[in-house]
Amino acid sequence: MSILVTRPSPAGEHLVSRLRALGQVAWSFPLIEFSPGRELPTLANALNTLHDGDLLFALSQHAVEFAHAQLQQQGHRWPTTPRYFAIGRTTALALHTNSGIDVRYPLDREISEVLLQLPELQNVAGKHALILRGNSGRELLGETLRERGASVTFCECYQRCAKKYDGAQEAMRWHTRGINTLVVTSGEMLQQLWTLIPHWYRENWLLRCRLLVVSERLANHARELGWQDIRIADNADNDALLRALQ
Repeated sequence: MSILVTRPSPAGEHLVSRLRALGQVAWSFPLIEFSPGRELPTLANALNTLHDGDLLFALSQHAVEFAHAQLQQQGHRWPTTPRYFAIGRTTALALHTNSGIDVRYPLDREISEVLLQLPELQNVAGKHALILRGNSGRELLGETLRERGASVTFCECYQRCAKKYDGAQEAMRWHTRGINTLVVTSGEMLQQLWTLIPHWYRENWLLRCRLLVVSERLANHARELGWQDIRIADNADNDALLRALQ
């Protein structure tokens, strides 16, 4: 098995290092990179609007990292009055480490549907929710909280930017190296990879690779694009990906 990991840095490189330590052939091929979000300058003011019992959500580790750097730069602290929630364990750990606040997160899958099942989020009428995320994220969390009676504000803490590659050159390189397993952790990156690779390599190599994804929604997207050999990891962090690859 030769594995191509498309996660962005540094998570992608960390996974490749762990795979190689286990004797696997693995390469890092990050498809996106991150830059500060357009709404970061408004973060401190948005946090100041949260009162006792309001809700603060972090939807990725990157949102936490960019938000914390912004608060440090401005000399602000994380507020202690709202209740803190994260999309999953890795994000929760980052938020707790930086804020010192207890963070609730779903113990099952790291998706909005499971986060919304937490008991604390069933009765949120009259609460204000601030959601820290990247650009062009899913709207399900905000829409559902509004349906349950909360007012919702988003803060774009970072932007995902596609890295530029020569598709034909990269396809030849990875095909020559015998890549037969792909790790893709978002629909955006899956579509980007499919679009990047020229038609001949797509039909004769890319779509014949085993694809490891992190949700049923992403697996369905992959089937629509033409993949058949698809495996779903039980979570989106590197530990879960490593288990699935072994």
